[in-house]
Amino acid sequence: MPTISLCMIVKNEEEVLANCLSSVAGICDEIIIVDTGSTDNTKEVARKFTDKIYDFTWIDDFAAARNYSFSLATKDYILWLDADDVIPTEEQEKFKALKKTLTDDIDAVSMNYIVQTDNHGNPTFHYRRNRLVKRSKGFKWIGPVHEYLEVYGNILEADVSILHNKKKKKKADSQSIGRNLRIYENRIKKGEEFSPRDLFYYANELKDHKQYKKAITYYREFLDGKKGWIEDNIRACIYMADCYAQLGEQDNELTSLLKTFAYDEPRSEACCRIGDIFKSKNNFKTAVFWYELAIKMKDKKTGGFHQAAYSTWYPHLALCVSYWQLGNVEESIKHHELTKQYIPNDPKVLFNEEFFKNYKNSKNANQ
Repeated sequence: MPTISLCMIVKNEEEVLANCLSSVAGICDEIIIVDTGSTDNTKEVARKFTDKIYDFTWIDDFAAARNYSFSLATKDYILWLDADDVIPTEEQEKFKALKKTLTDDIDAVSMNYIVQTDNHGNPTFHYRRNRLVKRSKGFKWIGPVHEYLEVYGNILEADVSILHNKKKKKKADSQSIGRNLRIYENRIKKGEEFSPRDLFYYANELKDHKQYKKAITYYREFLDGKKGWIEDNIRACIYMADCYAQLGEQDNELTSLLKTFAYDEPRSEACCRIGDIFKSKNNFKTAVFWYELAIKMKDKKTGGFHQAAYSTWYPHLALCVSYWQLGNVEESIKHHELTKQYIPNDPKVLFNEEFFKNYKNSKNANQ
């Protein structure tokens, strides 16, 4: 059975690190922690799990830190996690089964990364990342910020999920606030040329910091370069639509969403967002077209970011409202029932359930 090294870079993660390391203790044969300047008890927490703790002087370069951590590994495969990632109990068993069947011809293993969940623990935002790589291949991390692991060869898509268990820290790290944006802007000052990926993620940072007009400028530059991955192109259009929505420019929001169709088949998220715009204008007939299309495209698997709501309950709930407004009670109730299959205890569903119950009672009384 192959052996696994866990390689992590950390800084001021005393509140979450134990949960992460506990979830992999029965999976990994070696745990390597590279600390980039903690001022709390992160190292003390790590020592409960491993004695392989190293320091790395922070140089505003995530790839450099991760590559250093990888260089310290000694086992057959390398697993990487962030401190606020955990492998849920049921996924640990899947991972152990994977480890037993992992053959030497596998160069890398991608796993599902669950970034957000609903109140019931169901994934609402997820995508795949290459998590486990063969050490002998010497794969490297690329990019000072929003770094990525460049892999090639025989890549296995595993049925294993890792949960990003993001929690607001009690002690905020002042240096980490705005850190990614600061790294990008320092690179601009130095005259560095941005790759297409840099342009995309810099625009994302600008959007997250509510610099919407500037973000739009960089999304356009990224798209005009015509060198982006299809999924990033589509996501750039959707994020640009977010910026226009924040600026109150609905026509430009609609244009940005429609632009996603220039790159691939319609995505459920874009269709629902377009439907929302027409619904807000009380153009329910057109809204219905877009929500129905979202449902038809729900099985599209892309490997990119996936907002689960837009391909499950959201279009059905919107169709319930839209068909009611069009006077089609039968279709409205049908989509209410379909919505209920996904989120039965949601307040909106419970409200509609009572609404239709009263409607039917009133109708029967009149008859």
